[in-house]
Amino acid sequence: MGKREKRLFLLVRLNLRVLALAAVALALGAAAVVSVRAVEEPVEIPVVMYHALLKDEAQHGRYVISPAEFENDLLYLKKHGYTTILVEDLIAYTQGASLPEKPVLLTFDDGYYNNYLYAFPLAQKYQCKFVISPIGRYADQYTESGETSAYYTHATWDQLKEMVDSGLVEVQNHSYNLHANKGGREGAGQKAGETDAQYRAMLVEDLTKAQEAALAHLGKAPAAFVYPFGAMSKASPGIVKDMGFAATMTCREKRARITRDPESLYGMGRYLRPSGMSSKEFFEGKLGLS
Repeated sequence: MGKREKRLFLLVRLNLRVLALAAVALALGAAAVVSVRAVEEPVEIPVVMYHALLKDEAQHGRYVISPAEFENDLLYLKKHGYTTILVEDLIAYTQGASLPEKPVLLTFDDGYYNNYLYAFPLAQKYQCKFVISPIGRYADQYTESGETSAYYTHATWDQLKEMVDSGLVEVQNHSYNLHANKGGREGAGQKAGETDAQYRAMLVEDLTKAQEAALAHLGKAPAAFVYPFGAMSKASPGIVKDMGFAATMTCREKRARITRDPESLYGMGRYLRPSGMSSKEFFEGKLGLS
């Protein structure tokens, strides 16, 4: 074999080795991708929906539980290795951040003063987090009046800010004044006879007013919209998304399945926590936790 032929032979053999190594690298890369995808299966997040906390047993029922029941829920979750998270943690997860091994999201609708009076001190005691979604109109009303009653008033903006500043509580949008069933409208739903344009204008105006109020008083606008009563129309999800909300929560009792896809944060289900049921019965029997 001449020098020229030998040089060509070595060059071909070198190229074949390079191609072989590239093939191995591609195979390993594909395996790594498959491995990552296998690890990153949808994360099922149990989301709990609370409303009011009162000590008065005569008031306990579907939407009112005792502070002791809430405290027992926190103790149950701690004992079984669950970590309370916030919506911002779910948003971060879709952007590549990690979640704790057993995450759980606790939410309070309507923003009652009794959430500040009873739930917040318990969150501080056990270093647990929760989301509170106030009705903007009532936060304004009781900020102005200064009236406080565990039975019927709502948290003021100062009280909401105190909770937010603790790092344990996150405020989300529950509308400014759509938490009602009147005039043919249920919650954030569309009224009969209302055009799509009229409905869009109404929803954008109301949610924007709540966003602006939160931004002015808390220094940060909510990232999620929590549908009042879970009521919506066919157009609602698109409008809410167009407004820039990164997540929405409903009242459907189903596990939230979160992936790296930001779309998975829309329409998250929640389980209503009633009174008269032990923490074990609620979390294991109703939510299927272990």
